[in-house]
Amino acid sequence: MTSQLAAPAAGSPTLNLSVFLVFVFITLFIVYKATTRNQTTSDYYAAGSAFTGLQNGVAMSGDFLSAASFLGISGAIAVHGYDGFLYSVGWVVAWLVALLLIGERLRNTGRFTMGDVMAFRMRQRPVRAAAANATLVITFFYMLAQMAGAGGLIALLLDVHTRAGQALLITGVGIVMVFYVLVGGMKGTTWVQIIKASLLLVSVTFMTVFLIGKFGFNLSSLLEQATQHSPLGEKLLQPGSSYGATSISRLDFVSLALSLVLGTSSLPHVLMRFYTVPTAKEARSSVVWCSWSMVTFYLAILIVGYSATALVGSDAIVHAPGGENSAAPLLAFHIGGVVLLGIVSAVAFATILAVVAGLTLAASASFAHDVYANVIRRGKADPRSEVRVARLTAIAVGFLAIVGGIVADGQNVAFLVSLALALAASANLPTMLYTLYWKRFNTSGTLWSIYGGLGSCLVLILFSPAVSGTSTSIVTGVDFHWFPLTNPGLVSIPLSFVCGFLGTVFSRHPGDPDKHAEMEVRALTGIGAGS
Repeated sequence: MTSQLAAPAAGSPTLNLSVFLVFVFITLFIVYKATTRNQTTSDYYAAGSAFTGLQNGVAMSGDFLSAASFLGISGAIAVHGYDGFLYSVGWVVAWLVALLLIGERLRNTGRFTMGDVMAFRMRQRPVRAAAANATLVITFFYMLAQMAGAGGLIALLLDVHTRAGQALLITGVGIVMVFYVLVGGMKGTTWVQIIKASLLLVSVTFMTVFLIGKFGFNLSSLLEQATQHSPLGEKLLQPGSSYGATSISRLDFVSLALSLVLGTSSLPHVLMRFYTVPTAKEARSSVVWCSWSMVTFYLAILIVGYSATALVGSDAIVHAPGGENSAAPLLAFHIGGVVLLGIVSAVAFATILAVVAGLTLAASASFAHDVYANVIRRGKADPRSEVRVARLTAIAVGFLAIVGGIVADGQNVAFLVSLALALAASANLPTMLYTLYWKRFNTSGTLWSIYGGLGSCLVLILFSPAVSGTSTSIVTGVDFHWFPLTNPGLVSIPLSFVCGFLGTVFSRHPGDPDKHAEMEVRALTGIGAGS
């Protein structure tokens, strides 16, 4: 039964590929036309701060609504039920954290990267280098998730089942993504995100309305059928199917929730978007539009996930090429045949391309602006040479993303993203909060917080069940884990706060009170923002 359901699920590989290529050519044309110049750093990194709140809000929601949201969460809900939906709850709550604590103050204080804010009242060179290192590591882990999603989607939609074939196609996706960044910069990447987010919202909304109608607008009927097509039965609708069976799994759930809420609000490629609008008012408008987009999407994806269980079945999803990540495409094929599958596949590919392009831009901007311009050139870099370094960095980051995506192919993308979020929450969030709110915070505290959080999180991930020791680990067949939790956020996030506090308290070099006063005025009023 499972094989029969999974085998024809790829629909027409030719049509799927054709729809995807049409989208790529259209967006490449738009990127080329929209990007008239990218000579200055402001043009390349922040699109000249020329986007409106509505435009940036939709693009920002596109950064949040990644392959982890569309493919990973829908699959997690379809297979694990209630526990899978907890991912989306974490993302929505995280956005409120970003709004209330970080967003506007960051936009008023910095110019292009988080390093601008972290180094504002600290010694520039060591802090910017640390911020760049954290950004590069976080974006790499996040890219793993997106490229793994590309591999699973390719396996399902193009009927490519060999590792070599998937690797070749992942390489093609990576090349297109790098081209977006090289040609378009932030302006081109933002337009791709706007198009992608709009298509994604429209697609899942129409699918949701159709699916609810298919069950007579009776959610109870939908959920009842979902329980009948899942090995979990009634437990599909209850918490604890994945987290709660043991004390360790309950701790893992707390750790995951902490990483989701605190990590999303400190992702480099998301926070960079606050610099693409001209005023703090437009930044607040961006938040409003992004919030509504996210709430709409995640309510829809709940219906999509449970509908996939009801109509396709958990077993068919798990055994299909792409595993859990294939839930939404399989559902599309079930209700709309080859044509709807082609549309959904194009949207999913667009999601991966747009998000990885944003990640690549964030990583290249951080290296070029923080390391090259301010550490190596000591703030005296020529804008053209800085942009050139950013483009070269984008090529290098794209290559690493391709290699990492090939290695991580087959993993659940929502799970991989949770590791990136743990890194972001450990390295960035404590440092940002201390910088923006604690007068005494100094350079030593900043370095201790960044490296303490980043280093501890990396070590715990490496020796966790996420990497080895279980059948679902990234590396199978070996077991060198000693840390019991799959997500290390419960340990590494508090540790980063402690490191930042101790580094500040025991430092012999106090913070600069004048710089703190200047930063506080700028953060609250926006006076001098962007300078």
